[in-house]
Amino acid sequence: MPGCVPSCLRRRAAVLLFVRRAFGHSCIFAFAHVLCACLTITLLPTPARAQPVAGVSRLAVLLAEDRRAATAADLATLRAGTRSRDPLTARIAIRALGRLERPALISDLVPALGSVLPESRAEAANAIAQAAQGWARSGEASAPAGTPGLASALSPLTARLDAEQEASVRAAICESIGRLPYRSADQVALAEAALIDQAGRSDTVTDRLGVAEGFEALVRVSRTLRPPSPRALDIVKKLFGSTPAAATGQISSVGDPARRPRLEADPMRDARVRRLALETLIAADAIDDEVVARALADPDPQVRRLGMRAASASGRGSAVLTRGLEDAVPMVRIEALQGMRERAGEQACGAALAALADPETQVVLVALDQLARCGSWTEAVTRLEGTVNDLSSAGLPRGWHRAAHAVVALASAAPDRAAAALGQFTGSSVWQLRMYAARAATLLGDRDRLEILAKDPDDNVVEAAIDGLAKVSGHASDALYVAALSRSGYQAIRAAALALDGSPDRGAAVPALKAALQRLVAEGHANSLDTRTALVATLSKLGSSPPARPPRASAAPAASILNAEDLRRLVAPRARITIAGVGTFELALFPSEAPVTVLQFVDLAASGYYGGLTFHRVVPNFVVQGGSPGANEYVGHPGQMRDEVGLWPHVRGAVGISTRGRDTGDAQIFIDLVDNPRLDHQYTVFGQVLNGIEVIDRILEGDVIERIEILP
Repeated sequence: MPGCVPSCLRRRAAVLLFVRRAFGHSCIFAFAHVLCACLTITLLPTPARAQPVAGVSRLAVLLAEDRRAATAADLATLRAGTRSRDPLTARIAIRALGRLERPALISDLVPALGSVLPESRAEAANAIAQAAQGWARSGEASAPAGTPGLASALSPLTARLDAEQEASVRAAICESIGRLPYRSADQVALAEAALIDQAGRSDTVTDRLGVAEGFEALVRVSRTLRPPSPRALDIVKKLFGSTPAAATGQISSVGDPARRPRLEADPMRDARVRRLALETLIAADAIDDEVVARALADPDPQVRRLGMRAASASGRGSAVLTRGLEDAVPMVRIEALQGMRERAGEQACGAALAALADPETQVVLVALDQLARCGSWTEAVTRLEGTVNDLSSAGLPRGWHRAAHAVVALASAAPDRAAAALGQFTGSSVWQLRMYAARAATLLGDRDRLEILAKDPDDNVVEAAIDGLAKVSGHASDALYVAALSRSGYQAIRAAALALDGSPDRGAAVPALKAALQRLVAEGHANSLDTRTALVATLSKLGSSPPARPPRASAAPAASILNAEDLRRLVAPRARITIAGVGTFELALFPSEAPVTVLQFVDLAASGYYGGLTFHRVVPNFVVQGGSPGANEYVGHPGQMRDEVGLWPHVRGAVGISTRGRDTGDAQIFIDLVDNPRLDHQYTVFGQVLNGIEVIDRILEGDVIERIEILP
């Protein structure tokens, strides 16, 4: 890359080694994401003597993208950028055109598939697939007459795949072919044929990874149009089962061994191939005993975790799940427990009871949740009741979780006993216990307690209580919903607006709904969009027109924060995050991939914004999410962030921005606890955990972000 010097490379050698081992694209992507010190020069406007003929600077391209190319001039800037003689300018412009998700721009991207630089060709393949996502929103069939169809994306990708000599580009093309928004079985068949053909020519681990990514995306997105053929499934099974042999120097059974030499092996990336292949087989309902047995014996814990899911989804492997409960890695034990949930009561309840002794709190909480189905087991009810009544640690920041999960489970397993214990929760000084009490009261149908909690000082408790009242008492509690419309928490207002849908008391509901909407519109916070939308929808259903300036379908673009000075200071940034009472972990940030996101995160962290906020969402074997001032999905930073989806995958430890629709990020962050390929190209990845992943695994709901330090 331009601007890199040996000292730069030496400083980041350890990080580069981590990235190259863990991920499957070419070295240029690792450099672009991690060796960001090299971008001190390359992200800034090019000096006049080095400007390309078109005179388009990198900063101009980034600014045009940041505005979502709202004008013809911005679009012209991006188009000119793709033809720049400066390689990084061209790559940034290619990526930017794709991120607009406008299928009409595919014709502007196709020429870049013939670039002399492999990184630009790979970026072009990804950008074509991203641009095609515009069809997923509007439908190819609804495009105006004369608009190019999906063939305008698939045909150039398959043609380039046949001619491509660089493995990293072939991998990017395979994934792009797999994730196009197909509309017919014939289109899916063409895509599958291209992947099958490439599988027969897979000489490297990068090729295998690309084929695996392509099949995983194709089967996940398009299996309802056309299930995978026997030939495709055979290849996926070989990808899952052949890589251990490849690691010992043997020839893979994928393709014709006579056509190529021995396969390159990389244990960490081969593990990703196996994970993706197993995800594909699960989605295709193509699990057999051999696949389950291989998964159980795999050295990679994520493969074993998926093996538990495979055993459960296929209806076989009770012994596999039992063995998984004894695995050394918590993620495998959690998946085995969740798989047991679908088994007969005796087996599932026995497993959950045994798991209450697990040393990992997350495993115990999953076990408590599953005891909700064990009301016929005296021992299960006794253990739940004992946990509910043991509030000795409930006042501690990390001490309330077991009782909270237990009271909700007990409400299902033994309603009478839960009702007797609920009072100590509704009066607790810990708001999370009151919130869980509202969830338990919903299961119990306890209107009186829900109405008390609907007046709670904490908006999260109010939201849970109103959601419950809407189910338990319906419009008999409309007066409480109307009162909640005057609260400040968006989550409580939204819940109240939804509960008032169909209210028979229009005289009370409509003025309150209009007043809440006017207040939020005047407030001008972009992240209240979901709440404003709910208010408008309920008003419309009640036959009332909303007041002036109703909410738009998406937030207005904010003024760009990009400038040369800020970009210059982002030299290989890292972030150190300290969680109170848990520990510290570090992230590598990716300003080359997500410059606006990184700038906003860095600025907010430096201002102390995140200090004292919590991780309010913890989903085992999925993600942890935090950074909300209201400890809630609907309360974030007042502004909104545009998406910057790219090539970096949602692997374990990837750090993304939570959204509730396109370009609706509000500075809430999430961290992938496992590989989540279904999130790829949907949510911005702006960093990757470098160290301390074990700290992240221990995060519990409500854990406090003590501080975030930016380390240049």
